Amino acid sequence: MTDREMADRLAEVFDLVGPLYRRAQRKVELYLPGEGLSVGVRAVLVLLREHGPMTVPQMGRAQALSRQFVQRMINDAAARGLVESVPNPAHKRSSLIRLTEEGRAVITAVIDSERAMLGQVGGDLSETDVDACIRVLSRLVRSLDDVDLD
Repeated sequence: MTDREMADRLAEVFDLVGPLYRRAQRKVELYLPGEGLSVGVRAVLVLLREHGPMTVPQMGRAQALSRQFVQRMINDAAARGLVESVPNPAHKRSSLIRLTEEGRAVITAVIDSERAMLGQVGGDLSETDVDACIRVLSRLVRSLDDVDLD
């Protein structure tokens, strides 16, 4: 495959990622537990569930999101009692954000529901297909590592 042909095929991937993301976002916001849970709040709750307490800048870097956007999502989550600020022993001016018990219960329910829906997608997809998809998307994400998000 020539470089041009590869570029055309990778452009097809980008063209699919946008609609996939928007449809998944809509599904999360409309049909999953945690009524009114936005995809942005979901993203920070998942991050905190996977990595434990983090600062807003750490979450922004991990998710390739601006600190301002992450802060808005944290404010929304805190207003719902899903996260709380705790002192950061490593940095007095940058608090750690952690899940509350309610936040952990909500994000666990959301993830369980998502997995149940995704379990129905399979069809004729193989593990090799999914591995290839992950490899390609990971490479595309890494190719954009130089993009400044703030």
